[in-house]
Amino acid sequence: MAIYKPFRQVQNIKRKDYNTDLVDYVWLTNYFTPEEVQKIRAIWDDAKAIESKVNKSGSEIDREDLRRSRIMFIDGPEHEWIYSKLATACIQINTNRFKFDVTGFQTALQLASYGPDDFFEWHMDYGAGDISNRKLSITVQLSDENEYEGGDLQFMINHNAVSAPKTQGTAVIFPSYAQHRVLPVTKGNRLSIVGWIGGPPYR
Repeated sequence: MAIYKPFRQVQNIKRKDYNTDLVDYVWLTNYFTPEEVQKIRAIWDDAKAIESKVNKSGSEIDREDLRRSRIMFIDGPEHEWIYSKLATACIQINTNRFKFDVTGFQTALQLASYGPDDFFEWHMDYGAGDISNRKLSITVQLSDENEYEGGDLQFMINHNAVSAPKTQGTAVIFPSYAQHRVLPVTKGNRLSIVGWIGGPPYR
């Protein structure tokens, strides 16, 4: 799949034989200000939201046993500042930590809404077909952690489920091959940004 929105900046990655800076995931607490969070939350439109699907061998299919949530896409020139701000974070973190070949946003950013009993089982964002060029995954917490219960973003690290921070405005960036899940929301609603940074196939 072609890159949806290429980066405007060029990376300057200093490579070595081994990447001693590699980490499981990175989080940037309060990366979006409260005012910016509210501006993004106002984008949500029930009329434009669709039921989420699961990517299977390059095709999107309905699998309510694996994923249940609603999503809508963030596009239009008025939202370019969101892409710009996330691009800055991804380029910096990738340069310092992951050192992947990345060129831009693989698809449009999504707003993902998880209501009661919504969830996303263990999965990777990387796979066959048009998701094989995903390198980095992004999520931004838009709901205050007191607005909902459950809904933790978790990573499988050495057979342990580790929860990412839930602080509003926090951006979490991780390799798309990392196993992760969203626990069922038991009360309230969890809203977040979801996105992927792509590049040439791994080699």
